[in-house]
Amino acid sequence: MATIETQLTEKGFKGPLDHIFYIPFPREMLSDEQQQHFETCGPYTLILETGRNWLKLELLVRGRGKLRCTCIRYCTTEQRQQMIDFLDNFIRELDIPV
Repeated sequence: MATIETQLTEKGFKGPLDHIFYIPFPREMLSDEQQQHFETCGPYTLILETGRNWLKLELLVRGRGKLRCTCIRYCTTEQRQQMIDFLDNFIRELDIPV
């Protein structure tokens, strides 16, 4: 887990709390409303939490600019798959077996 946390920190994803990381959400994957709100509510992220031997990816697309807005919503099926694939590839690139 230390390798994953180190790489996430080096990529600039470290959040304000221990073991919390903000994973940037690809702009091209945003909904129409999220794209329209990008200047006021964005950038958009997903929260990744790390534990002793686990990762937890929250599938709520959050805006860093605002806490409450109609554009803050759970991933669509396509968005969810894209972010799970991102996380799988990230772990694979670190040569960590899953």
